[in-house]
Amino acid sequence: MGEGIQFLEIVFFAMVAVFIILRLRSVLGRRTGHERPPAKTAIHGRSANDDENNVVALPDHGPEEDRSGDERTPEDEVVAAGLNEIAAADRSFSLEGFLSGARTAYDMILTSFAGGDTDTLRALLDDDVYSSFQRAIGDRESRGETLETTVVAVKSTDIVEAHTRGRLAELTVKFVSEIVNVTRDSGNNIISGHERAVQDLTDYWTFVRDTRAGDPNWKLVATRSEN
Repeated sequence: MGEGIQFLEIVFFAMVAVFIILRLRSVLGRRTGHERPPAKTAIHGRSANDDENNVVALPDHGPEEDRSGDERTPEDEVVAAGLNEIAAADRSFSLEGFLSGARTAYDMILTSFAGGDTDTLRALLDDDVYSSFQRAIGDRESRGETLETTVVAVKSTDIVEAHTRGRLAELTVKFVSEIVNVTRDSGNNIISGHERAVQDLTDYWTFVRDTRAGDPNWKLVATRSEN
């Protein structure tokens, strides 16, 4: 258990510098328009009927994905088996509840990074990820730069990896979203992006939770992107 998490942290720490420089500068930023205040809760994988059925079914894929027939792929079967492992380890787990929370967390993390809201980030992120985000916020502010990001839509959220490591449950979510991002310098001049250019983004975020802990929340421990 400990070795697996340490390995995950080492891998993420090694790639985080590149991720922060190349991705956070251009993607994460200050949202435009009417923003809702950050929620005070993190991701919960629970629902009202948790005790009725502890076998997890894969959700339907979004309309943007072309799937011929209803047969599962081998990858689907692996994910389904992992989800059932998690459900067996934590009878309160609900896939529907987790995905709903993950979508909210995705939006909250983007918004909180943009606004420099470290309190909200602290509740949602693993220690190493939080430290990296915190440094990125400080670097951005020291340069006098602002980032404006409008999340046009989160088109889909799908589980692509699911497994347990001892008492830890680990889920990787594929987010497909549309985002407009603009970076401005201290003089309010645009130095990256365009106000009307919509980007299609595909992100993979990994969340972990201790299934035996009293805290029901999941935390973000790693991120990667196809873009």
